[in-house]
Amino acid sequence: MRWSLFSQILAMSWDTLRTNKMRSALTVLGIVIGVTSIVGITALVRGLDESFRDLIREVGPNTIYVQRFSFVSSGSGANFAAVQRRPNLTPGDAEAIERAPSIQVVDVSFGGGPMGGGAGRLRVTYRNQRTKPLAVMGTTERWPAVMQVSVEHGRFFTPTELQRRQNVVVLGQTAVLALFPAEDPIGKTVRLGLYPYRVIGVLAKRPSPGLSDSGPDDVVVIPHTAYQKQYGIRANLLARGESRSIQIAVVPRDGVPRAQAMSEIEEVMRIRHRLQLHEPNDFDLTTQDAILAFWDRITQATFLTLVVLSSIALMVGGIGVMSIMTMSVTERTREIGVRKALGARRVEVLWQFLLEAVFLTSMGGLLGIACGTAIGLGVHLLTGFPISLPWWSFAIGIGFSAGVGIFFGMVPAVRASRLDPIEALRYE
Repeated sequence: MRWSLFSQILAMSWDTLRTNKMRSALTVLGIVIGVTSIVGITALVRGLDESFRDLIREVGPNTIYVQRFSFVSSGSGANFAAVQRRPNLTPGDAEAIERAPSIQVVDVSFGGGPMGGGAGRLRVTYRNQRTKPLAVMGTTERWPAVMQVSVEHGRFFTPTELQRRQNVVVLGQTAVLALFPAEDPIGKTVRLGLYPYRVIGVLAKRPSPGLSDSGPDDVVVIPHTAYQKQYGIRANLLARGESRSIQIAVVPRDGVPRAQAMSEIEEVMRIRHRLQLHEPNDFDLTTQDAILAFWDRITQATFLTLVVLSSIALMVGGIGVMSIMTMSVTERTREIGVRKALGARRVEVLWQFLLEAVFLTSMGGLLGIACGTAIGLGVHLLTGFPISLPWWSFAIGIGFSAGVGIFFGMVPAVRASRLDPIEALRYE
C-alpha cells in the first residue's frame, strides 16, 4: 500500500459523502443514535455516580448505621413479610449502644437515612411565604458531628432543648432561599404544619446526587423529642409490624477497627431484642462501603444495559453501512475496472472502499458525540442534574463507530478488490 494515497482516498470519501447527502445521512443514522446513547447516558450516569459518592463520603468511612431494614435485607433475599414483622428501633437502643466500650458517639434520627432524606414531609411557612414539601428530620444534638454537616449560620440545638421538647428548628438551604432571601432567619418563627418553631440555625449547602427533585438541602432538622410530639410517635415502644422511619448512626472511637465496633453493636442489639443463638438478626448494620458496593451494582447494571441497547443501534447502523457500500461497489464497478486497468493494485482498491466505510461511520460517531454532549449539557442546564463527560466516553464513541465501519465495510471492500478488471470494464 502506497501511504501517499491515503490523503487522496480521504478526499474521495468526502466527495462521496457530500455527493450523496441523503443516502449518507440515512446510512449513519443508526451510528449517530448508538453513539449519542453511549455519550449522553454515560455523562448522566457518571455525573450521578460521582455526586452520590461525594455525598456518601461526607458522612465518614467509619460511620455505622443501625436500621430496622435496608437494602442489605433486600439484597440478601430476606422474606419481605418477615422483614415487616421486625421490631422498630428505639432511643433506648441508642443509649445501650453508646455504653459499649468501642463507641464514641451515637445519634438517633427520625425520618432520615444516610443521605438525609426524610419520610415525613411538610411545607414550611413564614408569613405569606411557603416552601415545597421538605423532609422533616428529628435528631439529637450530635447529628452534625455524626453526619459531618456544618451549621453555616446560627447554632444547632442543645441537649436541654432536646430534653424539654422545645420547638426549635435548623433550616436547610432550600427553606432559607424560599422564605428568607433577603433577611436573617435566626430568631424568626416559622410553622411546620400547624406547629410554630423558632429558627436557631442554617445548615451549610450539601452536594446533591441528583436522584430526584429533592436533595440533601430540602430538609429541616428539629429535636427528635419535638418530632415525636409533632407526629404523635411513642418511640420507646417496639411496635412490631408498625412502619417507623428511625435509624441509629454510630461512630467508633479513634483507633478502633470498624469490624470490632460492628461486633459490639450487634451483640448489644441481639441482647436487647432477646434473640436466640440460632435466630438471625432482626436489624441491619450498614456502612459506607456497603452502600457504595450496592450502588456499584446498580450503576454497573445500568451501564451494561446502556451498552447492550447502544450495540443494537450500532449493529443496525453497521448493516446499513454494509448495504450502502455494497450498492456503491455495484454502481462503481466500471470505475473499479478503470482503476485496475491503470495499475491500481488489489490492496489499494480494498483500502479505498474500507476507508470510505470507516470515514462514513466516523462522521456518524462525531455527530453522535456532539449530540450526546448536547443532551447531557441541556439536561444539566434545565434541571441541574449532575453530569460528567469523561474523555474515555468520547474515545469509546469514536472507537465503536470506526470499528463498525471496519467490520461491516470489509465485505464490500473485499468484493470490490476481487473484481476482474476486464469484466468490470464491460459492466454497464
